[in-house]
Amino acid sequence: YGYLGYQIYQDKIQEQSLSERVNQLKSKEDYVTLDQISPIYKEAVLESEDRRFYQHGPVDYYGLARAMLTNLTTFSFKEGGLTITQQLSKNLCLSFEKDLSRKFAEVFIARDLEKMYNKDEILELYLNTSYFGNGFYSVKSASLGYFNKLPKDMNDSESIMLAGIPNAPSLYNPIQNKNLAIERQRQVINKMIKSVSYTHLTLP
Repeated sequence: YGYLGYQIYQDKIQEQSLSERVNQLKSKEDYVTLDQISPIYKEAVLESEDRRFYQHGPVDYYGLARAMLTNLTTFSFKEGGLTITQQLSKNLCLSFEKDLSRKFAEVFIARDLEKMYNKDEILELYLNTSYFGNGFYSVKSASLGYFNKLPKDMNDSESIMLAGIPNAPSLYNPIQNKNLAIERQRQVINKMIKSVSYTHLTLP
């Protein structure tokens, strides 16, 4: 699987380099930079997707082990253990098929991304490639589509709701499943409240 993953990685890089893919992404009309995004949204994403993003490398081995333990003890596969860099690798280069060889390819691409870009750049790219349901493939298209607001203008409640959607876009988008979107929103804010900095946050 490792060899097949490496071959997939090589094929994707030869097809189009990472820098070319990134430049193509940045040229899109709906691309936004981190300073054009609500700070609370950014923090909600980190809490819900990858709390240790700024501490670990391309792969969070501690997070992966914790996710595997959770899945084994709960007899479920709810915890994925993927880092934001790995998710960006998939969004930029790979299909969403879940097989082991593609997981290896994901790691090879993530390794290259962290050599080429700093953490803020990777987070910014990730937010511009996330899928939010209803055909929204970036934070700007989603904030406009769901709330008729630019990302920097979202309030705390909207920011936290939007941050929770990519975990399962078909389940958590507020147009199709408002109640589930609110439930997911509360899950995210509970994670944030456990982080001392966000004890002031409240939801309507």
